[in-house]
Amino acid sequence: MSEKTSQLAAAARSRTAVYTGSFDPVTLGHLHIIERASPLFDELVIGIGINADKLALFEPGQRVDLVQRVTGHLPNVRVEVFTGLAVDFLRSIDAKVMVRGIRPLTDIAGEFTMMMANQQLDPEIETVFLMAAEQYAHVSSSLLKQIAILSDDDTKLAKFVPREIIPSVRQRLLEAN
Repeated sequence: MSEKTSQLAAAARSRTAVYTGSFDPVTLGHLHIIERASPLFDELVIGIGINADKLALFEPGQRVDLVQRVTGHLPNVRVEVFTGLAVDFLRSIDAKVMVRGIRPLTDIAGEFTMMMANQQLDPEIETVFLMAAEQYAHVSSSLLKQIAILSDDDTKLAKFVPREIIPSVRQRLLEAN
């Protein structure tokens, strides 16, 4: 392969970004980051990570379905499940950019540490940080699960989770309790 071909291949790879997380379930904050990152890249892969130490509400396949439902309007977004290190997942799909959402300022220290570790593991991977919009800076999957359990008012829950997945969230919480 010529040097020019290698450079073109590298440039093409760099147009794919990956946004990793548990997405258990996907929140309006996640969706906002996805919608902002999507136009920045040719392809945005949502990498649903499996954390064996964390008790998940939704199975990986269910999380894929939920994310696909709320990102269907974004033609360059695809969703995949992965296990292991995020940098290994990026390498496996030939991506070089990791997208991370930052909520409160307290996220910055942890995200910076993760970015530095990822740089040590694979110096070719770049991390792009997107700050959460003010209305989503406090939104977490844990918070929305609490609200869903304590209130049957869907208008309250819709401030945190996409409306089209509220029935799925409520059903899953009923099954889990």
